[in-house]
Amino acid sequence: MDSLSYKTTFVNKQSAEKGWVVVDAENQIVGRLASEIAKVIRGKHKASFTPNADCGDNVIVINAAKVRFTGKKLADKVYTRHTGFTGGQRFATPKEMLNKKPNFILENAVKHMLPKNRLGRQLFNNLHIYAGSEHPHTAQQPKEVKF
Repeated sequence: MDSLSYKTTFVNKQSAEKGWVVVDAENQIVGRLASEIAKVIRGKHKASFTPNADCGDNVIVINAAKVRFTGKKLADKVYTRHTGFTGGQRFATPKEMLNKKPNFILENAVKHMLPKNRLGRQLFNNLHIYAGSEHPHTAQQPKEVKF
């Protein structure tokens, strides 16, 4: 056999075919939804997936304020942050965060499921989360996806 009958193709930033996807988060469980969103952002659902390139789709999440937790996580789970000052550790429950910043819960969950490097920070920019049912990305003609 003189030549290969197949050839492995690698996608780079210029040759990636990136689309737009809309996900409705109403009554979805946070962790399960976040893992599916992370797969789409990363591009793992495509046959042309390349681990070191941004080949995933842009994801628009609507109704982020209506996500749900299983068990008693809404009251028992704790988000920790630090102000940078001595004794500046602050704690918040998901119930408090849904009232203050409803987008934070899904942003935090998806961010921790992406790679912890330059590529992960770049991929995170492909996520657009909105608390309500309206979004300003209608010009991109996103496809609706159900998980």
